Amino acid sequence: MSKGLYQNIRELWKKPKQLIKEETRSRLMQWRRDPRFKKIKRPTRLDRARNLGYKAKKGFVIVRGRLTRGGRNRPLYGRRGRKPSKSGVTGFTSSKSLQWIMEERVQKKYPNLEVLGSYEVGRDGKYKWFEVILVDPAVSEIKKDKNLKWIASGKNKRRVLRGLTHSGKRGRNED
Repeated sequence: MSKGLYQNIRELWKKPKQLIKEETRSRLMQWRRDPRFKKIKRPTRLDRARNLGYKAKKGFVIVRGRLTRGGRNRPLYGRRGRKPSKSGVTGFTSSKSLQWIMEERVQKKYPNLEVLGSYEVGRDGKYKWFEVILVDPAVSEIKKDKNLKWIASGKNKRRVLRGLTHSGKRGRNED
């Protein structure tokens, strides 16, 4: 049986060939010059976006954002004159994933939109880039769509801040 389009795209992202690696490298060099959050016209990983519920219609917005990679620093207060290793400043890892943090930051940047989901699109030594799918619950096409009208109801506001997206559910279940 022949493979479908989305399956081929998924395999290219899992095992990129040399041409794709060069394209990704030049893409990351451009993204470093872009602002931290940038609206884009269409998703970079169409297979992943469609899997999360993206449709090419009014009311959908894709935002690519970047985060600094690595652990988080805790503030140092009132502990002068002691060993830094004993102060709990270094080696601190956040309980939230970087993906969940990115979704929350994008939600705060665009408060009138709701986060549907996100996925990773690139990383280098310093940054990690994610694309976040946002839905405008006020658009009539979203309200009429039987698969998406749940997001326009009042009880689904700020779902990312309550940990109800996919990455949020993963982060809450890990103990």
